[in-house]
Amino acid sequence: MKQLFILFIGLFSLATYAQVDNVPQDYFEKPLDIPLILSGTFGELRSNHFHAGLDIKTQGRQGLEVKSSAKGYVSRIKIQHYGYGKALYIQHPNGYTTVYGHLKKLSPKIEAYLKERQYNKESYEIELFPEAADLPVEQGELIAFSGNTGGSGGPHVHFEIRDGSQRPMNPEMFGIDIEDNRDPIVDGLFAYPIGEGAHVNNSANRQKLRLIPQNDGSYTTNPVEACGEIGFGISTVDQKSLAPNKNGVYKIEASLNGSPVINLDFQRISFGESRYLNFLIDYEYYSNHRKRVQKLFKESNNPLSIYGGVVNEGKLEIEDGLDYNYVVEVTDFKGNSKTIRIPIKGSFAGEITPKDEKTTDYFTNYNETFSIEENGIDIYIPKNALYYDTFLDIEFMGDTVNVHHDDVPLHKNMTIGFDVSDIPEAQKEKLFVARINSYGRPSYSTTYKKPTRFTTGTRTFGEYTLVADVTPPSIRPVNFSDGQWISSNNTLKVKISDDLSGIQGYRATVNGKFILMEYEYKNNTLTHDFSDGVVTETENNFKLIVTDNVGNVNTYEAKFFRK
Repeated sequence: MKQLFILFIGLFSLATYAQVDNVPQDYFEKPLDIPLILSGTFGELRSNHFHAGLDIKTQGRQGLEVKSSAKGYVSRIKIQHYGYGKALYIQHPNGYTTVYGHLKKLSPKIEAYLKERQYNKESYEIELFPEAADLPVEQGELIAFSGNTGGSGGPHVHFEIRDGSQRPMNPEMFGIDIEDNRDPIVDGLFAYPIGEGAHVNNSANRQKLRLIPQNDGSYTTNPVEACGEIGFGISTVDQKSLAPNKNGVYKIEASLNGSPVINLDFQRISFGESRYLNFLIDYEYYSNHRKRVQKLFKESNNPLSIYGGVVNEGKLEIEDGLDYNYVVEVTDFKGNSKTIRIPIKGSFAGEITPKDEKTTDYFTNYNETFSIEENGIDIYIPKNALYYDTFLDIEFMGDTVNVHHDDVPLHKNMTIGFDVSDIPEAQKEKLFVARINSYGRPSYSTTYKKPTRFTTGTRTFGEYTLVADVTPPSIRPVNFSDGQWISSNNTLKVKISDDLSGIQGYRATVNGKFILMEYEYKNNTLTHDFSDGVVTETENNFKLIVTDNVGNVNTYEAKFFRK
């Protein structure tokens, strides 16, 4: 009976897993009427997250027509300075949602809906959830124009397809066709001694293996001598046919002596698990070498859903005197693949190079809280903020604390607090908690102020201290000057910047009436579009107030004329 139960569970798991592939193939159309060339693929490894969609190149231009991939209605509009910038979400009758990000402008009817609410709220940043009857769209209908807003590194459209639980799925699974006849690229292979006393090539430390090209396009390595519990990691990317960008792969499968050990399948990833990418990769190696090595084994507390066919968490038990064949196959969505064969010789080594591990006075288990206080500075790390048990390197230096090293990731915010009870009130106002980078430059860390204690929450280890900012932001007009006629201008542009704590907010008016100004942080520019129809007078008094993160304020006023 127990065997039948296990068999049922196994079949249920396989059926559940297979449902990911059961998606409509002819329902969604591509969102742009140009050849689809990508700068980013689904599941691609990014900083602290997996990429949730396709980044479609727009030929280096902005303003291309973006069309609804299928019939539905605009269910969400999110406008922000960072992230996806200007983004549209369309709900479809089949339960899926498509997302379009980094847009320059929305279609006329959607733009009018948005602008009315931005002016009512008197805010550029806004999030709206229209009803189904408010903004219906047909398949192929113009919904926006491509742009470069938010955290975009160049003109493109970010395109997603999400399931009914708002989990991003690989759009290529839905028939969104991308030309690709190139094999994935493998540029690094590593072996990891894991268990107590385990070794690879007489060492308890990570070992980089030399990839030896074969005539058939595959790779092999020199025989690996190992013993005990070990695992492997791979650095790999894919390139599509029409672009040089290094993208993410679709699938990685590993087997030992012909039997599957683990596979990684990038079909669907929820936002709630995306930061666990830092658990998938060898974060220390990435921090020091800027190359992401995906571990082909998993720790027991790793919740990522991309794993399948996992045997013994992907870890190998290598016995003395036995030979093994370990094979890794990397595949892109079109089935192009690259194979790596690793011969392993079980060989017990009497003397091995010990693991490089620095011990300190501060050891914490990943599933326990950690706290310490000294010199009026306190540190609190909640349980499960660390991915694994860690010796923390902490140094208090007067009014500064150095909290470990940034080659160790944090999943949750740690809290760093500073006692400010002895600091005069006049000075407190301009103080903030700053992280000091490797060049000694402070950067603002979101600071919460109470009468006797300033705190910050951060997911980055490093050096922290209190810094004062007494200089207000700078304001400089770009396409006008005081007293100028600007009838031919379509826009009003101003440069704003702050050299220390950063811009917190701004407000612009003309003749005392609020005007909408779009903030592009990548070039420090505020832009008002006269097509909004707010500026209607000939003589106009423009006023802009800009505030930084500690409350320093600068005000700019000018008069301009328009017919």
